[in-house]
Amino acid sequence: MKTKHILLAAALLFLNITSHAQYAILNKDLLRAEQDHILPDSIIYHTVRVDGSGNILPWYSTNYGASFDQMIKLVWKFWSNMETDTNGVKYYMNHQVWKAGHDKRGIGGDQVAMGISSWDLLYNYLGDKTIIDDMKYQADYYLAHSMSSSNCKWPNLPYPYNTNVESGIYDGDMMAGEGVLQPDKAGSLGFELVRLYKKTGETKYLDVAVKIANTMAANIQPGDANHSPWPFKVNAVTGEVAALGKNDFYKELRQGSYTTNWTGTMELFSELIKLNKGNKAQYQQAFNKTLSWFKNYPEKTNDWGPFFEDVPGYSKTQINATTYAMYVMEHKNLYADWKKTVNSIFDWVHKTFNNKDWAKYGVTVTNEQTAYPVVGNSHSARQASMELLYWALTGDTTLTRNAVRALTWATYAVDTDGKNYYPTNDVWMTDGYGDYVRHYIRSMAIAPQLSPSDTDHMLRTSSTVQHINYQKSSISYQIYDKASSDLFRLTSKPVKISVNGKPLVQANNKNKDGWYWQPLDQGGILSLQQRLGDKIEITK
Repeated sequence: MKTKHILLAAALLFLNITSHAQYAILNKDLLRAEQDHILPDSIIYHTVRVDGSGNILPWYSTNYGASFDQMIKLVWKFWSNMETDTNGVKYYMNHQVWKAGHDKRGIGGDQVAMGISSWDLLYNYLGDKTIIDDMKYQADYYLAHSMSSSNCKWPNLPYPYNTNVESGIYDGDMMAGEGVLQPDKAGSLGFELVRLYKKTGETKYLDVAVKIANTMAANIQPGDANHSPWPFKVNAVTGEVAALGKNDFYKELRQGSYTTNWTGTMELFSELIKLNKGNKAQYQQAFNKTLSWFKNYPEKTNDWGPFFEDVPGYSKTQINATTYAMYVMEHKNLYADWKKTVNSIFDWVHKTFNNKDWAKYGVTVTNEQTAYPVVGNSHSARQASMELLYWALTGDTTLTRNAVRALTWATYAVDTDGKNYYPTNDVWMTDGYGDYVRHYIRSMAIAPQLSPSDTDHMLRTSSTVQHINYQKSSISYQIYDKASSDLFRLTSKPVKISVNGKPLVQANNKNKDGWYWQPLDQGGILSLQQRLGDKIEITK
């Protein structure tokens, strides 16, 4: 019966019957500071701003929307203006850490995938074409210099690291050396390449995604408590599972046979099946095996590790746990008791990673991993965004206030020039950029009051935006699909909306076809449900 249930649920997923959370309205007391004070204390780059009760406020302004908007614009400005390295490519294609004197480490294994993920949302939010240009630049360079050869045991997957840092070639793993790749990072990249194909219409990205999916599906194993369906690190040429590192500094050393970072791979299979590309039957089988393994092992053991390329031993991580919780909430139809699953994960994260070093400002933030138990800016923002999503889906406000404060705390990592400093050491290309921006835009989509009120922004779409143009009196955009569910924060109520030249009716419920307006103190929220076409015009 369990197998039949999984197959049926997966079939529903592949028919694109997924539930997207509607936005939720925050209580005004969470957003309004009757008074604020600047303390002599500092957090990372800035002196601390608090409300009348001593609770943390954004350093930039008491207005959350203005503050969060400023942070993501600052980090994009810093990224887009980053220097060219000695080998003629952008600095971030060589290094995982930015330093004025140039860091000597190569890129992070998930760096390109995270960048595409965040920039996709950021383009929709800002409408700046240079953001798409950068998505393509990262993907094109990485794919041209990273893929394992077709005659490998693990062919057509990207190597995650450039062992000769400024060579411009990605050829192995940071700890395990040349010839070793991380299949979980390949699966996540494949999913993002499908997104990039939809955004640009360029089939070369889809072709690579299919090749990645083929290799992943061909190499899947059932998995158990010590072996995930694919290994964490594997020699691409020989097929041998690789050690995590060259020493047992973190003691709990095990071979690289296990990780829980597979939701990107599951999404890759799902997307290709929806697009009718590749070996659909094989993808379906691999998806079912992965979902079954998650249910039988990590969900029961809370063994959510490892993820990071620079750790020589075994480490449990918040990113794997909370990313899986996001997957559960976005695919509730696959889970008989999704609330129980998410709560179990959140409880484990809080017990394992809660950091109260800034409790005097009324906030608990989130540590990165068990092997390196220090607080992270992106990890705190991720946990906050997913706790907001749980609130939007259930109405449970238990974690909401701290979630807003954790997002607030993470703004202190951003300097006025856009450097985003990991609180304990460096300006990381992942934690400060690709794995930072998306958590703020997701949070704005869940609670649009956290977005700016004086400018117009798309916060969410069920499709993929190929082009969007913001004008003073109109917004026009084109999507990949012929139907969509879209969400905006606007400065004023639309006068009319048309899709492919046909008028879209105003609805009296945000869940009905048409457009629905929710006024706020300033401007409001536009929800749009339509099945009329791919070109939308909003007239204000």
